Amino acid sequence: MARRYFQLLDDVTIPGRWDLGIPQDEQGNEVDDPWMFREGRPVDVAQRLKVPVEQAGTPLDFSLAGFSTPVVRPRVAAVFSEQAAQDIQLVPVAVPGHTEPYSILIARRLVRCIDDAASDEVIYWTPQDGRPDRVGQYRDVDGMRIDPTKVGDAQVFRTWGWSIALIVSEDLKSALERIHASGIRFVEV
Repeated sequence: MARRYFQLLDDVTIPGRWDLGIPQDEQGNEVDDPWMFREGRPVDVAQRLKVPVEQAGTPLDFSLAGFSTPVVRPRVAAVFSEQAAQDIQLVPVAVPGHTEPYSILIARRLVRCIDDAASDEVIYWTPQDGRPDRVGQYRDVDGMRIDPTKVGDAQVFRTWGWSIALIVSEDLKSALERIHASGIRFVEV
């Protein structure tokens, strides 16, 4: 039987939920490169970071902060550590006004596995778009499907060329569902 994978998304339909901002350094400045948290590789962070609460509300176990940065509570971090330690990095962050420790969840793998033909729509950058540095790369991917035969043993990863997508295995999805992690929505890819 083919292995199944799911995009891990922030459930923005939860009423009264909080909304987190862009990660900041200790001085309250936004990090220089907020994209680094979703590039599918380990990050080197020299100081403790914080993630501001942009809109107060119910804290969630999983939230996407600014620039789609995954922020997790310890119980979600524990599931990822138990199921996929080789695939992740946890960067401790403070959330002002909350004493519980949080972490930014980094997927350390970038897997070239998007199935263009099976996806609903794939658009590439062209010379006419005026971005010569991006020509041939994904510009948009709708209804993304992946080729599971190209994933290998990864339990959590980012998709090469469309790194906004955070993908988890069915086993990891089941483990997160068992703990009833709040804030998570899954879409099969």
